[in-house]
Amino acid sequence: MAETTTTVDSAEEEGSRRDFLLLATTAVGGVGTLLAMWPFIHSMNPAADTLALSTIEVDLSPIEKGQNITVVWRGKPVFIRHRTAAEIQQAQSVKPEEMKIDPQADSKRVQKPQWLVMVGICTHLGCIPLGQKQGEPKGDFDGWFCPCHGSHYDISGRIRRGPAPENMQIPKYTFLNDTTIRIG
Repeated sequence: MAETTTTVDSAEEEGSRRDFLLLATTAVGGVGTLLAMWPFIHSMNPAADTLALSTIEVDLSPIEKGQNITVVWRGKPVFIRHRTAAEIQQAQSVKPEEMKIDPQADSKRVQKPQWLVMVGICTHLGCIPLGQKQGEPKGDFDGWFCPCHGSHYDISGRIRRGPAPENMQIPKYTFLNDTTIRIG
């Protein structure tokens, strides 16, 4: 009888040792797999230069009324216009129901009426519209004109005529004070 008890104890001890070895091997294998995958997972994070460009601060103080500047944010041109009182009145006078393509009120596109901040890329095929520099054609609505396929944007960056399917995009931006904005 003593032999049977010893055999059972030995079998239980052997089973618990096997269970321990199985768990230890599984744990080491899991940790090893995670360590091997870490470089791959880490490579999916944005590069440091990309993170540095994720936000930019722009000083608006040197921009005169009626003047445009272009800054680069995330590799895209961003048009910033210091609008005159006449341009603000012109932009606000257009009723969204008058626009056929992408109706949007001017007040939904600006945080302060005198400052228009938008991504300067035509929403049709990604061209950069003309109208930022003196002497460039501004289109039929005194805003921007895309020479690639003839899209016309108004002084609020809204599509008024042409193949572009929507208004020029407004990036996320905040006023840090009266003369500085942070884009991104």
